[in-house]
Amino acid sequence: MTVRHDGLTVEWLGYATIKLAGEDTTVYVDPGRYGILTGEWEPDTEDIGHPPSRDYRPEDGDVVCVTHIHHYDPDGIERVADEDATIIAFEGIDTQAPGRDLPALAELGYEVRRVGTKDSLSVGDVTAWSVPAYNRPDGPNTRPDGTPYHPEGFGCGYVLNVEGTRVLYPGDTDVLPGHRTIDCSLFCPPIGQRFTMNRHEAAELADTIDPNLVLPVHYNTFSTQEIDSRAFAADVASSGVPVVLDEGR
Repeated sequence: MTVRHDGLTVEWLGYATIKLAGEDTTVYVDPGRYGILTGEWEPDTEDIGHPPSRDYRPEDGDVVCVTHIHHYDPDGIERVADEDATIIAFEGIDTQAPGRDLPALAELGYEVRRVGTKDSLSVGDVTAWSVPAYNRPDGPNTRPDGTPYHPEGFGCGYVLNVEGTRVLYPGDTDVLPGHRTIDCSLFCPPIGQRFTMNRHEAAELADTIDPNLVLPVHYNTFSTQEIDSRAFAADVASSGVPVVLDEGR
């Protein structure tokens, strides 16, 4: 299923992966992992609302954005990136892969542009602003020892201007004060019940920033992320904000 919005064709491909296709430019964010682009992913619970996995290799991406090491999948990048693509990636990715045997970004053969948590750059018709993304130490998304799953400085989110349409993709994060002042047309929040803002917090943020459309991501991939997406949609819609569930069902 694809969604048309403000000149863009938008698709949630599963887990954290979205595709934003304009008339001349295609952007992917956080492509791959766990078999969602290879056809190997299977739900671990029944009747879950999530796009089905498929063997997906369009190689049409002009820009590929990666938020942090948890979403760095070299195979996923190669499946979606055009041979002349530019990779925009959080600067710490190559140093944050304990236990994962991964090539450095520079070894993939694409132009790589690195960002911190408050940077901006342009690639063709795309302007990207990186924004902080983290779990608060005093919040709910912490390990048993009290450390956040995503500590401050571990990754970033993005505000993307794709052919004139502004998209907020917050990344793996709690709701942070800075999110409440971001102007965007499309809001793609993570709404799983662990690791990121939950559906209630994301719905409240949507009410605050008042985008033209909300398309949630990063939920129902595993039972640990299972949520009632239709209840989320109802909460967002009750604020007068349009919302769509692109779940492939």
